[in-house]
Amino acid sequence: MSLVRRAEPADAGEVLRLRQVMIDSMAAGDPSTDWHAGSLPRLRARLGESDGDFAAFVVDHPERPGTLAALVAGTVDYRIGKAGDPSGTVGFVFSVATDPGTRRRGYARACMETLLAWFRERGAHRVQLTASAEAAPLYADLGFLPKPDPLLELRL
Repeated sequence: MSLVRRAEPADAGEVLRLRQVMIDSMAAGDPSTDWHAGSLPRLRARLGESDGDFAAFVVDHPERPGTLAALVAGTVDYRIGKAGDPSGTVGFVFSVATDPGTRRRGYARACMETLLAWFRERGAHRVQLTASAEAAPLYADLGFLPKPDPLLELRL
């Protein structure tokens, strides 16, 4: 039996806590948690959508009931098709985090494998993510390859 389960609305606070763990681990991360209260209602609603384009998968903390040990979250997005991917369905992983006390137990890998299966079920032929140096070996082991395309961002 898998330890991984789909996150539910009641998990929203813990999902935000683990997302903050990920943000804090990044060199340019913003340690502020002021945004949590504004994000919580929408996250709860999205976690309640069983057939939407967003999913989060989690592992419960084995020693602390009511808390999470690991999280992965992603979305399915439509892009205009192209050679090798005429449907244009793309998965994007945007949040992978493990509670510092439960690392090196395979939880992130198990969650990622579940998310990848979810992407396949929705017809995604490509999955994209941005990896930290610490997480890059896991993604390489799962078959992710680096792309030469630089990411640009405009904040609106």
